[in-house]
Parts: sequence; structure tokens; C-alpha cells
Amino acid sequence: MARARVALLLGVLVLAGCSSSPAADPDGPDRSGAPAAGAPLPHSEVAPLVQAQTRRALADLPTTRLAPGLLPPTNKWFSGLVFGDEPQPVFPLPLAFTIDARSFGFGLPQVVTSADAIVGSHQRDVSVTAQGSTRQRVSAYDDASVTMQARDAAGATLGRTTVAEGSPYVTHRAARREVLRTSVPFTGSGATRTATTPTGTYAVRLDDATVRGRRIALAKGGSAVFFPVPAGRSPGELARRAVPLTGAATTWSVAADTVTTSVRYRTAGGARTAYGVLPHQRGSLTGDSSCTLGSFPTVLGELTLCEGTGPTWTAPRQDARAGLDLSGLDGEQRDEIASQVRADLAASADLPADSYFGGKALYRLSQLLALADEVGADDAAADAAAALTTALRTWTEPQGCARRVERCFVYDPQWKGVVGQAPAFGSETFNDHHFHYGYFLYAAGVLGLHDPDVVDDLRPVMTLLAADVAGGSDTGLSPRLRVFDSWASHSWASGTSPFADGNNQESSSEAVTAWAGLRLWADAAGDDLLARQATWLMSSEAAAARAYWTGFDTDQPIYDGFAHGVVGIGWGGKRDHATWFSAEPTAVLGIQVIPMSPSSDYLAADPDRVIANVEAATRAGGYADQLGDYVLMYSALGGCDAAHDALTKARTLPDDAIDDGNSRSYLLAFLVARRC
Repeated sequence: MARARVALLLGVLVLAGCSSSPAADPDGPDRSGAPAAGAPLPHSEVAPLVQAQTRRALADLPTTRLAPGLLPPTNKWFSGLVFGDEPQPVFPLPLAFTIDARSFGFGLPQVVTSADAIVGSHQRDVSVTAQGSTRQRVSAYDDASVTMQARDAAGATLGRTTVAEGSPYVTHRAARREVLRTSVPFTGSGATRTATTPTGTYAVRLDDATVRGRRIALAKGGSAVFFPVPAGRSPGELARRAVPLTGAATTWSVAADTVTTSVRYRTAGGARTAYGVLPHQRGSLTGDSSCTLGSFPTVLGELTLCEGTGPTWTAPRQDARAGLDLSGLDGEQRDEIASQVRADLAASADLPADSYFGGKALYRLSQLLALADEVGADDAAADAAAALTTALRTWTEPQGCARRVERCFVYDPQWKGVVGQAPAFGSETFNDHHFHYGYFLYAAGVLGLHDPDVVDDLRPVMTLLAADVAGGSDTGLSPRLRVFDSWASHSWASGTSPFADGNNQESSSEAVTAWAGLRLWADAAGDDLLARQATWLMSSEAAAARAYWTGFDTDQPIYDGFAHGVVGIGWGGKRDHATWFSAEPTAVLGIQVIPMSPSSDYLAADPDRVIANVEAATRAGGYADQLGDYVLMYSALGGCDAAHDALTKARTLPDDAIDDGNSRSYLLAFLVARRC
């Protein structure tokens, strides 16, 4: 839910990532990934920093359906199951899934495309009631799966239901003798039965169970694995792979030109299963996956079913850069940029006090510093560095919030994370943390590369910001990868996701910027493992941003009737050409490219698409509309002529059309550097 010189030389060795580990005891409070060997930001590093930080809750934790011992799972695709008075639908594609106190239900989203939205439904094609259940709570979760526990009035566990992103299966396992009642009768004989619903055929594979009409009786340890049957396919194809699902784990690696992600589904006995892959995964699958089991439509495009233990796919590697490469500028151009940097520094207003606009202002100041360094304006560089150092030292006082109510961070012991004072856009309920903290990390990384002596002063709080959004394991003080969805390859922005359409993310580009900032800070701080993880996060997020926000394949059937080449907000169950803050077309595109950082190369992959996106966004009002300055910068990625035209327009762009996180000097430098 967003609003709105040094090229790093990175290693070329294959660098392995880490995975989450589920707890062994299914009755215990499984964590979202036990601390993994070699994970960045481990408990031993984070715990003393938390102890030194001001502790305060800025917002009450809402009602939760969560087993004791689990960290609140904010910013997850399934957060709507956990928080609030009533559980919300979630979207473990290809399915939609819901719970209430007595039952769970699932269905195939019926996808409807209109001019401004692609929407998937969340109806219950099949409802399953656990006899005697009075409440359900989340008892385990990991990188891609979540398990609900049905309990009776005495608190005894009746059974557990597990769903996972990419899995077509809903697994229910009985903790004792249990009776389920289904909304539709499953008929047939043998271990696999089928049912007909208005949206198609469903099947269930049973183990240690008997069926009579709508009643399924499970022995202790017995299971019922439900699944939809792809159109035109036999139930037996998926039934043979319908083994109970117990969880999932992610591993990653970074190589010279690509990053690799693997999701492995944990099944009873380690058996192979069926799983789905989305467009961003399908084109770069590696390994021995056989993808011939059919498909389902989703709001993201066709989900293709494969057989194996889980998908492994690659994405192009993206590298973070502290500043623009201005090595090709001539003397006159350097003088122009130097003069403009001085003017922008002189005109800088007081820095905002909240964690979003305050972070943007620090990022803006860091780019003025980088520009001054690059063009040899030593006086301006000294002024920018002094201002940035003072501001960052203020924000990173561990006990700053004990003395003031703004420009500081607290550790919230209820929510298990770090919150900036003053909060903004619901950040006290953990909305948008990666957007906010990405700017801080970027600014601290640029400053740390300019002046390594300041790094140790910033390190304690910057480490906590990094751990809040990108910790490598569940430390008990902060979660593993709070905002990042390994299977979907992108982040989620809402903390509690109180929406019937699932969680959402608006600013895909600020998410990429967050991981670029994390990489720069990791390099300045000398944390090689965190730097590698940041490269994986940045590269994965950039690939998803292109695939689902700014560069999707409009020839796919899902886009028939969709009138735009850009999506403004991506949800679990829909995609909108809209923003939270403006209906202007420049805002819809602008929020997908802000802040056009030096690490925005991924946006230049398709110059023709850039030109088309810009033409559509500026047709009504031009570049003076909201976030139009970023759209103008983005337009320069359309080729030599586009860059030349953008520079001409930038010279006459009104001052009030330049965003508060941008500056005229950075705008001009970006465009001069792109001009052929």
C-alpha cells in the first residue's frame, strides 16, 4: 500500500542461499522458519540491538487467530486469515481459500477482465465443516504454506488444514477420530471420490477414511486431500500426486548473470506432488519438472501444473548502484549539474519528520551527495554529506524515541518489529515498511560508501531496519523475510491485509529500491551474506515487477479487454489500473517507477513498451501531473530520441512538478546520462 561514483563490482561465483525449516512437532507452535545456518541477521546479532532500542507499541495488535509462540505474520499473502475480527479470503493460487470458526472452504477464482481491472472471485465451491469445531487458528506457517488448526470447545485439536501457494491441494489431517461434512457430495468408490460444482469438478483423495454422502469420517492420522480437476482432464492424474502437504521451504542462489529460487513442498513420506507455475516462473524453469498436468486461469495469467517436488526458476541478476554513471559528461554538462546541485541544496526545505517522507528526503539528499561527488563539486559534496550525516545520526539514535516523538525508531514488542516515529500510511500497523526503510537504507549505503567512518554510528539501527523487512530467519524478535513472498517473487505491503481481495502491493519500484538500498547498506557495512540476499531479493522483485506491473505480455488471454499496459495495484485476487492516492494516469505509471534510482536498469528491458506506457500515461495531461517527473525520466529508457526529447522537456518542467523525493539536478543528470 504505497503512496506516494560508484558502480558496485559484484562477485561472479555461485552463492548459495538459505531455507526455512519447519518444526518437527506438528502439535507445537511452528515458527515461520527456524534460524537457518548461515542466514543473515541472526538472533545473536539482532538481540542486543533490540535490547538497546526504545521499546514501545504505537498501535494495538488486533484480534489474532494465531497459536502461542508464533510471530505475528504481517505482510503475508495469508495475513487476512490471522488478523481482525473476521478472517478474510486469501489466494493460494490456483485456489481461493477461506475459514470461519467451524469450517474451511475453497474455490477456483472465476476471472473477469474489464477495461480497468482483472478480478478473481473467492466463492466457496466446496465447504468443509469439522464436526465439533468452535474455532480455528493458524498453527504453522513458512515461506509458502500455512496450516490452520481446528479446535473444539475444550481446546482439543480436531485436525489441521494446510494450503500452499502454487499447490492445487487442500490437505486436512485428523488429530483424532474426526467427522467432516462437505457442502457437496463426493461420490464414487475407492480412495478417490469426485463432486460436481457450478465451476467444475472437484475430487478428494482419502486415507484411513470412509465416505457416506456428504459425511467423511477420518481415523486418527487419516487425511482428506481436496483438489480441483483441470478442464478436460481426469481426476486420476492429480489424485496420484495428492499426498498430504506438510509445509514448504525456499532456497536461493546468486550467480554472475542470474538469481535462482527453489520452492520445495514438504509432503508425507517425501513423495512427489503436483504444483503450479505462473508466467514469471514458467519461462525459466530448471530441473526435471514435467508440466503436462493441465492448467488453471488466474488473475496473473495461466497457472501450469507440473509434477515434482517444487519449481526452480531463474531471473536476470540486477545490481545496485549508489549513483549515476556520469563518466560520459563533458565539462559544460558537469558544470551545469554542479551548479544545479548547489541550487538544490540551498533550496532544500526542513526534512520531514515521518518515516516515509522523511526517508524520501534522506534518499534525495544522498543522490545530491552522489552527484556532487561524481561531477567534482567538492563544496556541495561536503555540504550534502554534513546534512545527511546529521539527519541519519538523529534517526539512528537507539534511544532517540525516549527523548522525542519524531525522527526516531522504536522496537514494538507486540508486533515484533521496528516502527518509525512519526509513522505514516499505517506503518504503525506494519504497512509499507520496505518502502519506508528502503529509502533509509539507500541513503545510509550511499553515505557509508562516501564516508566509511560514519558506518559504525549508523549500524545498530540500520541493522534493525534491515532485520525488520529482510531478516534471513525467524529470530523470535523479527520474522524471516517479513514482506517478501518467495513463490510470488514480490513483496506484500499491507501489514494485516483486512481486504476480501487478499494482500496487495502498489509501488513495485519502491520495493525494488528497498532491496537495492539493502544491498548498498550491506556493502557499506561489510555484510557479505546480507549483500547476496539483497541481490536475490532485488532481482526477483524486479522480474515480478516487469511480469505483473509494467511489462506483462498483453497477448496473453487474461489481458483481453484490459485497456492498459500498466497495473497500479496488484492484489492476491485482482489487479487494478488505479492507485491509493490519485486517478491520474501519470500517477498509475509514476508509482511503478518512483524514484527512478540509479538501480532502475530493470525498467529499460523493453524500450518499445516504455514508449507505449508513457504515451498512455501522458495522453491527458502531460508530465506536470502527479509523479510526472518520474514518468519523464522513465520515458528516457525508450531510446536515444526519447532521451533527447525528455531532456528538452525537463529543462522547462515547473519546479512544483518535481516530486519531493526528487530534485532538478538528479532529473537532469539522469537524462543527460541517458542521452545518446
